[in-house]
Amino acid sequence: MASLCFPPRGAFLIVFTCLWFLLGLINAKHAETTRYYKFDIKLQAVTRLCHTKSIVTVNGEFPGPQVIAREGDRVIVEVVNHVEENVTLHWHGIRQLRSGWADGPAYVTQCPIQTGQSYVYNFTLVGQRGTLWWHAHTSWLRATLYGPFIILPKPDSQYPFPRPYKEIPVILGEWFNADTEAVIKEALQTGGGPNVSDAYTINGLPGPLYTCSSKDIFKLSVKPGQTYLLRIINAALNDELFFSIADHTLTVVEADAVYVKPFETDTILISPGQTTNVLLKTRPYYPKATFLMAARPYATGLGTFDNSTTAGILEYENFSDKTKKLPLLTPTLPHLNDIPFATKFSKSHRSLATSEFPVNVPKIVDKRLFFTVGLGSNPCPPKHTCQGPYGAKFAAAVNNISFVLPTTALLQTHFFGKSHGVYSADFPTKPPIPFDYTGNPPNNTNVGSGTNVVMLPFNTSVELVLQDTSILGAESHPLHLHGFNFFIVGQGFGNYDPSKDPANFNLVDPMERNTCGVPAGGWVAIRFLADNPGVWFMHCHLEAHTSWGLRMAWIVMDGKLPNQKLPPPPSDLPNC
Repeated sequence: MASLCFPPRGAFLIVFTCLWFLLGLINAKHAETTRYYKFDIKLQAVTRLCHTKSIVTVNGEFPGPQVIAREGDRVIVEVVNHVEENVTLHWHGIRQLRSGWADGPAYVTQCPIQTGQSYVYNFTLVGQRGTLWWHAHTSWLRATLYGPFIILPKPDSQYPFPRPYKEIPVILGEWFNADTEAVIKEALQTGGGPNVSDAYTINGLPGPLYTCSSKDIFKLSVKPGQTYLLRIINAALNDELFFSIADHTLTVVEADAVYVKPFETDTILISPGQTTNVLLKTRPYYPKATFLMAARPYATGLGTFDNSTTAGILEYENFSDKTKKLPLLTPTLPHLNDIPFATKFSKSHRSLATSEFPVNVPKIVDKRLFFTVGLGSNPCPPKHTCQGPYGAKFAAAVNNISFVLPTTALLQTHFFGKSHGVYSADFPTKPPIPFDYTGNPPNNTNVGSGTNVVMLPFNTSVELVLQDTSILGAESHPLHLHGFNFFIVGQGFGNYDPSKDPANFNLVDPMERNTCGVPAGGWVAIRFLADNPGVWFMHCHLEAHTSWGLRMAWIVMDGKLPNQKLPPPPSDLPNC
């Protein structure tokens, strides 16, 4: 009888081996998990501020559907375009290791998906977990085409902070009563600044501080004594935003899908393109109040913004007081141009820097670059009246070059060796004409233009200093680099001093991000390793500045090994 209940001694090894094999199959199955999504780009009638219009959406949703996957998963998204506008989608912050064909910026890594056509984005999530997002990357279509991209840790991995009771995406955006494509088209024709939005939004809803919005309010119901993870995303077109919840403290635990050393704050600052995960610990009792969560802009220069505030409501699930009207408490947000708060908040970010999540900042630099970023002007065409500075047209530039998108995709021309007449590999490594970048601006504010790129050999370690300029006013610029995370090793105000400032660089636990703010009237130094072959866009995530030309491209060459080379394009890559 005993032999029926317990296998012989030698059989234990067989049973153990079988169990180990089954566990291996389970893990292998997870490693090969593929997440399929179908995105239909279609028009949908949406009403906000008592104004109804047809907007471009994914599957009729605004904001769009969330993509959820785990670290190591493959993600396949079939995108079918049913609208008149050409469309691409960008998976913001995804490294796209050897999958640059799926990155998405129009005329950089692909031609747009035309009406009635489709494209399958196919990529694998390598070494990333946390909150990112997806959005359109054609003209200003991302005003309504955006949604969360949530990467969960592997099943055998835990959050390096208390496990939350619930996780909630909080997406900050903008609402335009007008057609945003018409807004930017008019601005580029007249040379002036584009019209501002009519409201900011939380999860697509303006909130009670706007007229005709008493029912368009995002409400978050919570239980006492619980910890909530808020996955905050700034999807606004042209505005950095402050965000706060009345009488509640937030603990920042992640930024741009990278864990940080936790720190507490009453208010966060989040730039377009950035994501921030915060822990919200609710009161241990039912408070006799409800609480506004609010967001309004951080504005430092000539940017297109208004000073209105979007708000949602945090309410406790208080079943005993359903009929009682509770007082509504409001947060105190920083002033519109509170640069000291912005500086302190930025410097509070430090990478977690543990054995599980190490900081691999390049210690040895192969290539040092210095880029100025800022506004400028283009001459007004003859017999035209322009509404930009001094009767000219607004422009923006990196190292005085306003980047011109080609009419075919850069990645295709690079891959097939057909760059002649499309781009030139002579982007300047420093400003062509040095000047006092944050002092009195030069008399000539005109910028040059071209499709110039930086070429990098595979595995080049890069240090890049981004310097704001005072031309037409100093201004904060959130710069986003596709295809890479980078480490913010230093920042400061005034002109960068290469003889003194590097001594203060943080090479121990610098913050790792994909989007960082270049301080108004200051500079930021970043480092990254060019270990991802392909063509990679870098641009200001204030959409007006990108439209004016504050953008450029990097080409990272193939390495020598097979796993260091970019594979050929997929067969359904759209044509121009």
